[in-house]
Amino acid sequence: MAATENGVRDVVERALREDSPTGDLTTSSVVPEIARCRAELRAKGEGVLAGTEAAQAAFAVVAEQDGLGSVEVAWKIRDGERIRGGQVVAIVEGPARSVLRAERVAINFLGHLSGVATLTRRFVEAARPAEVLCTRKTTPGLRTLEREAVVAGGGSLHRASLSDAVLIKDNHLRVTGGVRKAVRAARRAGVPVEVEVETLDELQEALAAGADRILLDNPSPELVRQAVARVGDPRRLEVSGGITLDSVPLLVQAGARVISVGRITHSAPSLDLSLEVTDVH
Repeated sequence: MAATENGVRDVVERALREDSPTGDLTTSSVVPEIARCRAELRAKGEGVLAGTEAAQAAFAVVAEQDGLGSVEVAWKIRDGERIRGGQVVAIVEGPARSVLRAERVAINFLGHLSGVATLTRRFVEAARPAEVLCTRKTTPGLRTLEREAVVAGGGSLHRASLSDAVLIKDNHLRVTGGVRKAVRAARRAGVPVEVEVETLDELQEALAAGADRILLDNPSPELVRQAVARVGDPRRLEVSGGITLDSVPLLVQAGARVISVGRITHSAPSLDLSLEVTDVH
């Protein structure tokens, strides 16, 4: 699932308006309009790269707005590939004013999205052979880009929005009056129905009501083991809630094969990158 070109451009344009609403005062004051430069985009730590499409769009949009000529970006690493500290990720060449104005926005996208990909990869490796899914716990406005970063890190995609699938959670159950009523009503949507439960009794009720999938929230490894035995097919059971790199192997050993992890998007530390001008002409 690639972000649409227009979708990326919209996000990048908003970020650029935020960063330089009336232009880059410093750069326009001290950098000659005719100056051109070559710069190296370097990783300052190890991780998994993601966000190159948004970063490239930042340079392209600024070049178009400035009208001083194009900014060329030659990527040395692709999304999903590992990078090491000090490694050159890309070479950027073009009008110095445009390169410097786009620098921070491009790096912000790369750093954040690479952080998501990096943490996702860590969970994927810790959870093998289980599948690691993202959740809707994303940065407002950046969901599509963050989901692409999850894929770059080797993760899988859950529903992208409330319009994509039925997932009956605890508050739905409180409002509708229980699992049976909720599942019966949800069937009218004509799609598979997933129900969130916390206990074996709730799980049994969801199965009896005809739920297609079960989301087991905040379980212990022992509860996962018992739930898998009740459900039969471990891929029909999604395990979620408070999952860490330390706890995920224990859940997998207990039989979990589908694990959703909110922290890969909402708590991923940014990967440190920098842009260094190496030549001016």
